[in-house]
Amino acid sequence: MSHDVTAAFPAFPTPTPLCGPLRQPRQMLAEQTYDGHKSIHDDATAGDLGLRAGPIEGPTHFSQFDPLLFQLFGQRWFESGCISSHYQNMVVEGEEVRAFVQPPAAGESVARIWAEKSDGTPVLSGTASVGDVPDEAHEIPQRIARLRPATGLVINRDLKVGQRGAQPEQVSMDFEQHMGDYYPFTLADKLRVITELSPWYTPEGGPASPWGRAIVPIEMISVLLGSSGDRAGLKGRGPAVGLFAGQQIRLINGPVLVGQAYDLEREIIALSESKRTESVWVRTQVFEAGTRTLVAEMILNGATLKASYAKYEEEARALGLAT
Repeated sequence: MSHDVTAAFPAFPTPTPLCGPLRQPRQMLAEQTYDGHKSIHDDATAGDLGLRAGPIEGPTHFSQFDPLLFQLFGQRWFESGCISSHYQNMVVEGEEVRAFVQPPAAGESVARIWAEKSDGTPVLSGTASVGDVPDEAHEIPQRIARLRPATGLVINRDLKVGQRGAQPEQVSMDFEQHMGDYYPFTLADKLRVITELSPWYTPEGGPASPWGRAIVPIEMISVLLGSSGDRAGLKGRGPAVGLFAGQQIRLINGPVLVGQAYDLEREIIALSESKRTESVWVRTQVFEAGTRTLVAEMILNGATLKASYAKYEEEARALGLAT
């Protein structure tokens, strides 16, 4: 794609709601490993769990919203934007997805967002905004507020709300930096296949951005923060297979910059359960390294599939829980 490097994206037509083109997001996590095993993004592992193929990671779809939200909010989207999403149905490579944004009504500040496959199957739904909007106006905090107390946890029974990450984490993302076993690719790899490429993400166009440097795409903020998550120790028993069930990324003093070091602090803010999963909701705060300047926050609903934990039935019985 080629266009003026002083603009984030080429303009799309502006119907209401705003909608982007159909895109085919790419699978980048087929080789992802943790706890000594492949992840749900591996076709064989997904098949063992009853899925037809390894799904594409949820935040991959955030890139399709960036041109629409930039069109709506301008460069503030990368400075103080918030995208908050509940993931509804998995997408596999080869399927087409379209993003939609319903701009805020007069007197309101929060946009509704959703994505659909080409056949209308919902992929995600949520909210987006810029600036000083109360957190509770967004999809993920609203879902947390509606959670029932978790009384039957097995996999996550050792975790507590308020529990903080075990050790400090410092992270950064350069173009050719391999992000580890959990994210076995580089930013350069992603930019070659990202659904919406902005020159502001690139080595060539970054210096022409409003911040004079290349910025990390919002979907890759999830990669940056997830790359060191094993250091925090905020995970349940395993080995077991998990997935992202919902996610909020909020920029406060953004954007997140390529090559910049950041300090991370994590805290469990909720625990929940469903028929098939147990969830840990973790807030990760992103500070400019060596300071208390809060740059961004992420809330992630990391759900673990009960059926993937070999000892689930045995331990549930031992705990006196019906299964």
